[in-house]
Amino acid sequence: MNTTTTMALHFFDLATTPSMPWKNGGGSTQELACWPPGADMNSFEWRVSLATVDRPGPFSVFPAIDRQIMLLGGDGLHLRSPGWEHRLEQRWQPFAFSGDDAVDGAMLGGTSKDFNLMQRRGLWKGPLRVVSDAQSPGDTPAGLCLVLQGDWQWVAQGAGPRALAAGQGFWWAGEGGATPGQLEPLHAGADADASALVWIALQRGVAPKV
Repeated sequence: MNTTTTMALHFFDLATTPSMPWKNGGGSTQELACWPPGADMNSFEWRVSLATVDRPGPFSVFPAIDRQIMLLGGDGLHLRSPGWEHRLEQRWQPFAFSGDDAVDGAMLGGTSKDFNLMQRRGLWKGPLRVVSDAQSPGDTPAGLCLVLQGDWQWVAQGAGPRALAAGQGFWWAGEGGATPGQLEPLHAGADADASALVWIALQRGVAPKV
């Protein structure tokens, strides 16, 4: 007989999430989720974090990792790498690049806060999106959300709603998908623009043929 096991949600709050040094020591980061549990900077399959950048310098290099970065607040960065450059100055606009690239970040002003999604190439894939409408994990094997703006609530079967405000969110990982439920903005219609959410739904990738 086949059985399906749903995975619990892991809730977090940026206000109580500790900071740690970057891989290269050039800045600080708040790790929101890392899979598998206990993986270090060289062995994770996917990782989501927030970085505080207060001075120019090189980014850490992550071989075989696909990266997506997004400005959350501050003046932004001018990213330069051999073959490309990008001004990360528009809030909530994701930008994708390879973790293999040597990237240097020049300040466009004061301190910036950045959102980072990293996925090991061939193992996981999924876009970093900002949405304003209701979302459900469904049967996706992994993912994460973070409230950027407005008041939201998680509504699940057999449990009362759980309120989430800016800086709060949850992640899930494992076979069978997350606990059934839906994350809903409390203000809809004319007030929909007052709600914003980072939503990441990850799927297992197909490793490239060698």
